[in-house]
Amino acid sequence: MAKENSSHSLAEAKRKRLTWILCVSGLCILSYVLGSWQTNTVPTSSSEAYSRMGCDETSTTTRAQTTQTQTNPSSDDTSSSLSSSEPVELDFESHHKLELKITNQTVKYFEPCDMSLSEYTPCEDRERGRRFDRNMMKYRERHCPSKDELLYCLIPPPPNYKIPFKWPQSRDYAWYDNIPHKELSIEKAIQNWIQVEGERFRFPGGGTMFPRGADAYIDDIARLIPLTDGAIRTAIDTGCGVASFGAYLLKRDIVAMSFAPRDTHEAQVQFALERGVPAIIGIMGSRRLPYPARAFDLAHCSRCLIPWFQNDGLYLTEVDRVLRPGGYWILSGPPINWKKYWKGWERSQEDLKQEQDSIEDAARSLCWKKVTEKGDLSIWQKPINHVECNKLKRVHKTPPLCSKSDLPDFAWYKDLESCVTPLPEANSPDEFAGGALEDWPNRAFAVPPRIIGGTIPDINAEKFREDNEVWKERISYYKQIMPELSRGRFRNIMDMNAYLGGFAAAMMKYPSWVMNVVPVDAEKQTLGVIFERGFIGTYQDWCEGFSTYPRTYDLIHAGGLFSIYENRCDVTLILLEMDRILRPEGTVVFRDTVEMLTKIQSITNGMRWKSRILDHERGPFNPEKILLAVKSYWTGPSS
Repeated sequence: MAKENSSHSLAEAKRKRLTWILCVSGLCILSYVLGSWQTNTVPTSSSEAYSRMGCDETSTTTRAQTTQTQTNPSSDDTSSSLSSSEPVELDFESHHKLELKITNQTVKYFEPCDMSLSEYTPCEDRERGRRFDRNMMKYRERHCPSKDELLYCLIPPPPNYKIPFKWPQSRDYAWYDNIPHKELSIEKAIQNWIQVEGERFRFPGGGTMFPRGADAYIDDIARLIPLTDGAIRTAIDTGCGVASFGAYLLKRDIVAMSFAPRDTHEAQVQFALERGVPAIIGIMGSRRLPYPARAFDLAHCSRCLIPWFQNDGLYLTEVDRVLRPGGYWILSGPPINWKKYWKGWERSQEDLKQEQDSIEDAARSLCWKKVTEKGDLSIWQKPINHVECNKLKRVHKTPPLCSKSDLPDFAWYKDLESCVTPLPEANSPDEFAGGALEDWPNRAFAVPPRIIGGTIPDINAEKFREDNEVWKERISYYKQIMPELSRGRFRNIMDMNAYLGGFAAAMMKYPSWVMNVVPVDAEKQTLGVIFERGFIGTYQDWCEGFSTYPRTYDLIHAGGLFSIYENRCDVTLILLEMDRILRPEGTVVFRDTVEMLTKIQSITNGMRWKSRILDHERGPFNPEKILLAVKSYWTGPSS
């Protein structure tokens, strides 16, 4: 009987112990879930979530105008501090002490560079360019610094730098102190490129070949080819000047990739970007343009000084590569309408006639059709396929078709070749080679022909649509953690790892444009898909500098980028390059693992960025996190 009582007591004790363990475990789980829910709650007010990071619109303008003599980049009184009580901030500091792979040159605290580097463009440095051949403009192409030339310092803004005007006011005005160059206002005074009005620049919209202004010039083009029905969406403007052509195309829902070299016309591309107009430093030299085949609906040259007739029309064959089937090429300036202008151009009639004849011959060899020549404009159209052209090639064998082994989309440090890029096969003369594109704006969300044709491995229509839904959700979340996103605060935006262009598509409703960058090291080369959607972009190796001036982007998005490059080059250099191209008080959104974001944050702290790690939009249990960072406002010293 005693044994039975003892056994009963032991069993009762075990049950009580088990009940106690279960209760404690349940309370722990409940506490964790409640804590996660509270941590992931997103504040509803803009000041609570975002303006504390130094990007409130009102304080931005005031701070920019009252701190013109500020010289100490370590001063934090120009940026609001982050509150430790922020409900969306995640603190991993005590749990993630990482061993950073830092070179001997890397330091934790980054000093400002010398003021002489205020407009430093690492891969288009003129001093370095002088070492290279002048043939085919090679000295003006990309030549990036060697390891012993790399800078581990912060590019300083001018001493009186101000936050740029908002779009659309920025199309017509920019602060003189941000780009203190009067050269163009003097050199191009009678052509109305740019004028100085007190402490501001004004852009009247003029150009060398459009004295009545870019708007009237584009209206003249619209009378010759359709510009407003959505068939033409992407354009490329070679030798863009201050990009007034691209600026006035925007109101017609046409986005232009404007480019010009860094040359004696100081800061052309910098002016364009300061205006909020897409632009990039570039030149037609000895290499392919950094865009895929069949990218643009329209190509434009207005007195761009490119020798189209030289080297057997080599540059026209490159335009042919990047022009989509049925696309247009517009030329104004020498030699067009030479009978009227030959005396002013200080060239002989025979010379100009020979140049135009050479261009006409090169266009015919590409099977382009002359649409019209009226006044100062001459327009050609590329065929929609090569069915008829292939028959002509039996007679006209120069330039030849490029080899089938040639990759038409590959365009990173790829030398130009005097050959015609073949179009995808078409079954009839009426079929668009590679697939027809929808008119804009339907094009943005229609399944791109490259995906329909299966040319992007493992990407199909279903995955494309899923990606669009993902980005709708993400942008909705970004609006909560960055309320300024929907208030016109960000005009120039870059997606450093653009994939299918879903970020740009989800941003369409805001007054902004996105430079979609596809890393040359990305697993899938999708830039052609992005252009087929009606967006613009470029290739880039992020171990090198980007072809733009300092302080030219308001918002940079970097999703999964550093996981691609962490074993290829020093992550610190990529972050310093981001600091160079980001405007003061500009914002960066990083998406990556906690370990990578913690590593990034430890470096950006030394760059005077304010940042915080946030949960994924789908909650705390997703291993991917978000690092939201803001560049502090500071300026270089007055001379």
